[in-house]
Formats: sequence, structure tokens, C-alpha cells
Amino acid sequence: MTETDNKDPLHGLTLEKILNLLVEAYGWEGLAEFIPVKCFSVDPSIKSSLIFLRRTPWARAKVEALFLGKLRKRRSNAGRRGAAPPATRGSKAPGAAPPTEAGPAAAPRKAPAAAPKNGPAAAPKKGPPATPKQRPPDTKTES
Repeated sequence: MTETDNKDPLHGLTLEKILNLLVEAYGWEGLAEFIPVKCFSVDPSIKSSLIFLRRTPWARAKVEALFLGKLRKRRSNAGRRGAAPPATRGSKAPGAAPPTEAGPAAAPRKAPAAAPKNGPAAAPKKGPPATPKQRPPDTKTES
């Protein structure tokens, strides 16, 4: 199998290389915003981050997903000829969806309305009543 046959975009990239590219692009503070883990926010270094990411599969998956998203964005921008240059870092909120082609490009999207904390309908709370029940007095019979 040749390199062109492999469809995995991470093929041939080490975790260290991915981490270095993300630190170049976003910096440690940016990485800590995207993936809130201590190894990115408290005294960050490549070595300590690699140790943590190799031992923590969910964090490694998030780093790889962030890298793949950056890679896809870069490839889609490179594929557009005559399009406007890509937006600079920080100009868009993380996780915001791109505008659709049907609507104006500058129109912001509305965020979906948040559901109440207690669920879709605020049902009465179950549990003990607001005032505690009074215990009957101890009646001891002498035998």
C-alpha cells in the first residue's frame, strides 16, 4: 500500500508533531480554551502534555479532533480560488457554525433557546415537604 492509498489524515503524524502545530496555531491559552485540561493551562510544556495525552484517551481524541478540524478548515480555504482570505484566529466563537450560502454571509446565527434546568416542563419537585413533620412525643409505658 502506498502513501496515497491511505485515507487517514493523521497517518505519519506523531502526537508530538500534532501538538506542536496546534501550539503554533492557537498557543497554550487557546488550547486551554478549546480543551480545558491542566497540562495546557498550568505551567504547560510539550513534554508534560505528551505524557498526559498518551495516558488519557479522551483528551488525546479531543486534541486529534481539534487538529482534524483545523486541517479541514485549511484544506477548504485552500480549495477556494478567488475567495476572501480565511478569518483570523479569534474572530469567530469556537464551535459556531459557518453561515449558509442561502443567507447573507454577515448575518449572525441565533443560538438555540436553552432548555430549563429542570427539563422541558418545570414539574413540581418531588421530595420532602417544605416543613419537616413533627414526631409524636415519646410515650413510654412503665412496666
